[in-house]
Amino acid sequence: MDDFIFYFKEGWFHIVSKGALDHLFFIVVLSIGFTFSQWRNILVLVTAFTIGHSLTLFLSVLDIIRFNDKYVEFAIPCTIVFSSVLNFFRKNQLEKIDKLQYFLALVFGFIHGMGFANSIRFMMSSDQHLLSSLFSFNLGLESGQIFVVLLMLLIVWLMVKVNLFTHRFAVVLFSAIILGFSLKMAFDRFIYI
Repeated sequence: MDDFIFYFKEGWFHIVSKGALDHLFFIVVLSIGFTFSQWRNILVLVTAFTIGHSLTLFLSVLDIIRFNDKYVEFAIPCTIVFSSVLNFFRKNQLEKIDKLQYFLALVFGFIHGMGFANSIRFMMSSDQHLLSSLFSFNLGLESGQIFVVLLMLLIVWLMVKVNLFTHRFAVVLFSAIILGFSLKMAFDRFIYI
């Protein structure tokens, strides 16, 4: 049980911590265009991201794949930049999710998983309960993502409810703010390539 709690917390703080801003930003821009009534769509989209992330971690822990950190650290903010820009061009954010969004969430999850793959490889390399450890880590990760999505949906809902912004304006505003931070992250990380 101690291992389960340890890895669950690692997964949770992989999303919900100051050091996880890149993952947090991605989850926000991925789901900001939706409302509470579309919770199934959001859940599937966030789960697609988790599946990509989990696959990378699993293959990395088994030492099947390895990645050069400097390229991965540059690619991660690029996924956020792309997703933020995509939000500007969607005419109706409340449309049904298309297959491209699921595919991008899966692929971008794979890229984001690379960012944590090297450190988790060392953490789990001597663990005899690899599958249960990865399961509890991913359960913590998914729980953290759902928490962030619910918090973001609540904030946007409140802004719309009190007539501070329209939903579309909130999507554009948050996407623009996150785009700015992500461009800076990408630029800072590009220098080291």
